Amino acid sequence: MTAERSVLVAPGEGEVVLRGGVGVVRKISAATGGAFSVVEHPLEPGALAAPPHTHADTDEYSFVIEGEIGVLMGEETFRAPAGSYVLKPRGIPHTFWNEGTEPARVLEIISPGGFERYFEELGEILSATPPGQPPDFGRIAEVAGRYGTMCHMERLGEIMEKHSVALR
Repeated sequence: MTAERSVLVAPGEGEVVLRGGVGVVRKISAATGGAFSVVEHPLEPGALAAPPHTHADTDEYSFVIEGEIGVLMGEETFRAPAGSYVLKPRGIPHTFWNEGTEPARVLEIISPGGFERYFEELGEILSATPPGQPPDFGRIAEVAGRYGTMCHMERLGEIMEKHSVALR
């Protein structure tokens, strides 16, 4: 259950918006008056969360609940173990991944709220993709653009190779 219907989102609750190597579970939507939204990202081992990207008008604040993630922030790369906070301000290219052997989980506060709807549209694109085929990255870029986000596909191969991760 999400916060617009309750004052409590209990452990294990939330709407699963996206499944796969990187999941999206909506915990609190922009019903907070648009101030923020909260999603949880379970990451399988070897999963890259997204191509490097930049948000024009969205800030993300991540808390690593379990496991360890790698993070690209601008030109800096670092590891964030459980208990870490990662601030991803608008205008800075970023992404994150799980290059470990155990699952990881990240709680993400998105400000302002509304960007969580991007994940719903992404889920529609991915679910329409035949198994074993790559998704339509042009369509993904178009949807991302509607949410003020620019993907930096030119950095994708470098990150996947260097950290032994993949989009799943």
